Amino acid sequence: MITSSRAGQVVHRSLVSLGVATALSVCLMAGAAAGDATPHSDGVGAAMSDAAITTKVKTSFVGEDRLKGSHIKVVTTNGVVTLTGTAASSDSKDAAEEIAQNVSGVRSVDDQISTPSSASGAHKVIAKTERVGSDTWITTKVKSQILADSVSKGFDVHVKTLHGVVMLRGMLPTSDAVAHVKDIAASVEHVKSVDTSELKSSG
Repeated sequence: MITSSRAGQVVHRSLVSLGVATALSVCLMAGAAAGDATPHSDGVGAAMSDAAITTKVKTSFVGEDRLKGSHIKVVTTNGVVTLTGTAASSDSKDAAEEIAQNVSGVRSVDDQISTPSSASGAHKVIAKTERVGSDTWITTKVKSQILADSVSKGFDVHVKTLHGVVMLRGMLPTSDAVAHVKDIAASVEHVKSVDTSELKSSG
């Protein structure tokens, strides 16, 4: 027969054991939760993978006949390969993109390689932009000079410039006014010549 004192000790021990087990369970759960919250080192793995892809692409380029004379730089970010630099031809450019795309682990290829033809085209666009800008500047300058002049400021003169040649159009009161406006336009910097064939006088 278990005495009341004995029974009390048993109950006490059971409660203590239960408390320890509960506390241990809570600690384990907290630890698991903390472990789940800990970020994985995917960034390092991704960086290593990108570096490996870059190396594979560069290695694939070595000894490739289609890429002779080309200077291509390879950068990989999250599996996306970016190619920059110059290729000997458009065929070489296409070959570089094709080779990079076929490397294991490559998600996509951003081909930014320039070729002699594309570079030439870019130079032509720049040259055209500079020329158009110069013509625009001349047109603006001629208009402002005409408006600022005490004699011609009230004249309605249309101004257009092409390759440095200023073309004036409108109707002025006298032939002297036409000559005066022509002189104003001719005095503007960078003006090669002035065309007044469409600038008429009513007097």
